[in-house]
Amino acid sequence: MIGDFQSQSNGSLVLRCEDMQPNQPNLMMDQTPRPFRPGHFLRYHSLSLVTLAILTLWIVLYSLSDPGKHLGAFYGNAIADWSGSLVFIIGSKFFLERGSEESRPVKGNLRNPMLDFLRSHSLSLFLIVTGLIWVWLYVKMDAGAKWGQVVGNIVSEWLQTLGLVLMTKRLIERGSKESHKG
Repeated sequence: MIGDFQSQSNGSLVLRCEDMQPNQPNLMMDQTPRPFRPGHFLRYHSLSLVTLAILTLWIVLYSLSDPGKHLGAFYGNAIADWSGSLVFIIGSKFFLERGSEESRPVKGNLRNPMLDFLRSHSLSLFLIVTGLIWVWLYVKMDAGAKWGQVVGNIVSEWLQTLGLVLMTKRLIERGSKESHKG
């Protein structure tokens, strides 16, 4: 067993993991159970939910449009752009990338080097794996077909997002709040 839950005197549950190094803070879970309050879910996830709603709108509009017309082409490009935005919002929320300013900081190390690598680079690995799926899908499709163009744009968007994550590990831009290193 990797870990077990322990109850603390303040009522919070803590997951103690055997893979954690001694004297490291418990990074897995230290959370007091809270009762469900209506409206809190929407408040705390409004950015990803609104982005998902806008993406859904573009998908519906593109499904009903002619990609040969200006508006249809716009909807197709918007699908790729908003897909990239959604993956960036959700990906940077749940995944980590050591050294990238586009990710939450990776705190502590796991004893198992493979698990530590997977956790420390989960954002890049997620983008690579899902990007390869999009590439595979694109290769199987007719690139000139209605949805083939959209999937091609999504492949481009994924590659751009992965590139930004990797570039922000070493490169800075003066005046940018993410580039506080320089």
